[in-house]
Parts: sequence; C-alpha cells; structure tokens
Amino acid sequence: MLYLVGLGLGDAKDITVKGLEAVRRCRRVYLEAYTSVLTVGKEALEEFYGKELILADREMVEQEADSLLKEADVSDVAFLVVGDPFGISEAVLE
Repeated sequence: MLYLVGLGLGDAKDITVKGLEAVRRCRRVYLEAYTSVLTVGKEALEEFYGKELILADREMVEQEADSLLKEADVSDVAFLVVGDPFGISEAVLE
C-alpha cells in the first residue's frame, strides 16, 4: 500500500494522527524534498515519527517512481509531502 501523507507546513507535530499511524507502520518512508521547503529538519521528523526517512529528490521522484510503486505492491510505503498531499507536483503522479 502506498500512503500519501501531508505534513502540514511548520512543525513535526502538524501531521494528522492517522498519517502518523501510517508512517509508523510503513516499511519505508520517503520525504519529498524538492518542490516545497519544510521549516523543520529531517532529523526532527525522524525523531518524532520514530522512523528513518529517505529523501526523495527530483531525480529519485522522476526516475525511480516505478520502483517505489512496485515496492508498495508488496509492503507499506509512505510518501511524505509538505502541506496538502493533493498539492504535490505532477511529476510525482505521472
């Protein structure tokens, strides 16, 4: 299962309860890191979520999206997005 999780705009605690639950049960967690700027560091997110985050830069999102989706076919994967998850770049959804 692939979870698109919105992080809010300013703090590690802006994530919803359901979003946090999804993140904590996922095998891998990607942090979209090229279309928006988060005002809190990756380390603070990792500490609060209790998970290692994999930075998903532009190259990864555009070139490796198929492998991420294949991985989500066999295990839970989260893709974290600053703000609203439905406002993500179309490159992510292509």
